[in-house]
Amino acid sequence: MGFPSSFLETIAKSLPGSTPLQLKESKTYEMALVNLKTNNSIPNIHMHTGNNSFRYSPDDGANWFSIALSTGSYDIEDINNEIQRQLRLNKHKTKIIIDANRATLRATLTLARLYQVDFNVVNYSINTVLGFKWQIYTFGMITNGYTEGEHIVNIIRINSILVNSDINHGSYVNGTQQSSIYSFFFPADGPGMKIIQTPKNLVYLPVILRTSNRMQTYLNDQDGRHIDLRGEHLTIRFHLREV
Repeated sequence: MGFPSSFLETIAKSLPGSTPLQLKESKTYEMALVNLKTNNSIPNIHMHTGNNSFRYSPDDGANWFSIALSTGSYDIEDINNEIQRQLRLNKHKTKIIIDANRATLRATLTLARLYQVDFNVVNYSINTVLGFKWQIYTFGMITNGYTEGEHIVNIIRINSILVNSDINHGSYVNGTQQSSIYSFFFPADGPGMKIIQTPKNLVYLPVILRTSNRMQTYLNDQDGRHIDLRGEHLTIRFHLREV
């Protein structure tokens, strides 16, 4: 072949070096993902996407205080631990408990007398994760201070991670043509663990650009939302070949 198969590695979403990638106009090329490496730092609670806070009252609604979680990767226990920490920081008793009913896949809320929780925090409520309604919950309106969320928890809204490159095309996601070159399920391993993807069978997609000195590579989820790696290094290796 006139153009040999080449391995391209993108680190920090850019082609290495300053020499542009130049392909022959008379030839056809295709590319596949060889491997991907990063760390699982993907948050499910985010300060800027509006799912990290609620208000509470320790005195039957006379005074209200806010609890806001920092951006991070939380399970139900982590959420409850942070709530307890902030209650103590506010010099209040730890009388608001978030737990999980694993049989029903719903979050549970336990309140002491006089305590109230308000999930009706516009644009920032953690109820979208926990499955509670946009409302105030009081001790009197729930059975002995205990209730379950009205909906199944949505602790991780990402099902699939899609790898996209702006120099190829030919894939379809939900019936729409996109630049996704590879996809994989959200990793089962917890935060901080390595994410390593090495497909057994390479899937090649057509390359649409002939000259490029920067290849934009990015990750999004099954709904097209950007994947926030929170500064973790992302290393992707591609195989480019002439067909």
